Amino acid sequence: MKHTVFIQTNPVQIIGALVAEYALRRNSAHNDKFDIRIINTTDHPFYAAHEGKTYLRGKTRRTWLNADLQSFTTTRFMPPELMGYEGRAVVIDPDVFAIADVWDLFSRDMQGKAIMARSRDGAKGRFDHCMATSVMLLDNAQLTHWKVEEQFESMFRGELDYMDWICLKTEDRDSIGLLEPEWNDLDHLTAKTRMLHTTKRKTQPWKTGLRVDFRPPEPTRIPLSPVTLYHRARRKLGVALGKSEYFGLGHYRQNPDPNQERFFFGLLKECVEKGIVSEDMVREEMRLNHVRHDALEVLDRVQPLAPFPEPPLPLPAG
Repeated sequence: MKHTVFIQTNPVQIIGALVAEYALRRNSAHNDKFDIRIINTTDHPFYAAHEGKTYLRGKTRRTWLNADLQSFTTTRFMPPELMGYEGRAVVIDPDVFAIADVWDLFSRDMQGKAIMARSRDGAKGRFDHCMATSVMLLDNAQLTHWKVEEQFESMFRGELDYMDWICLKTEDRDSIGLLEPEWNDLDHLTAKTRMLHTTKRKTQPWKTGLRVDFRPPEPTRIPLSPVTLYHRARRKLGVALGKSEYFGLGHYRQNPDPNQERFFFGLLKECVEKGIVSEDMVREEMRLNHVRHDALEVLDRVQPLAPFPEPPLPLPAG
């Protein structure tokens, strides 16, 4: 069985997933050695079956919404099962774009670890020892206990907390090795970056100007914090007014790093030129408010990227 990269997505982020797949192929000299599969939540009916039900997240109950920007996150744990618990898998989110050759991950010595991932920066990393599961290297044979539908169901029964699951807190810490941060570079693009992860959702380059369609994080260590109380009241008001849980969250902003926008749209432009993504698809995603409404204008003016293996952008060495 070939090693396989799995890209998680839902319909809201399908353009990102297709661009992520293209970046993996574009920037590898070993394309004959691995497969790529996109996991879409719509291909797994148990997600739709839980629409509107509440699950345990951060010691409180939250409503499951399949249209949320990140409803795909628990599919990160599907690859071992989908591969029959054989071989290696690399897992990436649809907002992760390869700059280096992913074969460098597949071919590395895992030193007996079942999972390799980077630690989270910020509060989750400092206080909760949360691992960033948005990019993982997996030895599937050691992960036979990963059964996603069963674990998903247990969140709704209140037996498994989403935050513990997504942060790998339910795993033996000795089974987890650390990836260098550059393999999951969080909103940070330099000459050292191996995979760019545009993780700050409000500034994702293809979303600028659209209304926010994700739920912001709420502090879990302080359940009655002002931020948590505000968002609870905001959500209830939105529902009472016939709006949505995203009521009052404003719009996506422009990415503060023009190189990240240029990198994404440079990749998307190549996808359009090669027929991987059609202009009609881009227009339809714009109509659905999944892609910014000036996307075609941005594609017209974006400068071509340098060919692999040259650095795609003129970046500082920092």
